[in-house]
Amino acid sequence: VRLVESGGALVQPGESLKLSCNASGFPFTQSAMSWLRQAPGKELEWVTTMNIHGATYYENSVKGRFIGSRDNYQGTVYLQLNSLTPEDTATYFCAKVPRNFYTGGTLYDARGQGTQVTVSS
Repeated sequence: VRLVESGGALVQPGESLKLSCNASGFPFTQSAMSWLRQAPGKELEWVTTMNIHGATYYENSVKGRFIGSRDNYQGTVYLQLNSLTPEDTATYFCAKVPRNFYTGGTLYDARGQGTQVTVSS
């Protein structure tokens, strides 16, 4: 399993960013995929889960601001981050869920190295 995230950057509050994750080495269309994040000194936090047929679930603090999506043909997942705040500063990880349907949480069996998102003025 290989998961490679990209797109992290330093942005100002209120700005937007789009993260990508290229997945390979497993049957992508048989796994739900999640985005997780970890801020310095804090525990790993669930952000969103994208199921194979499109049903997507969000953690409450990002609902309405972040949009998770997946391209089953390309084996890629995305996370559109809008209206960013300093509280969104974290390393964001793409993660493979060992289920084909998952309503959210930190369950995963593989994750990437992460991409850093820093929100600061």
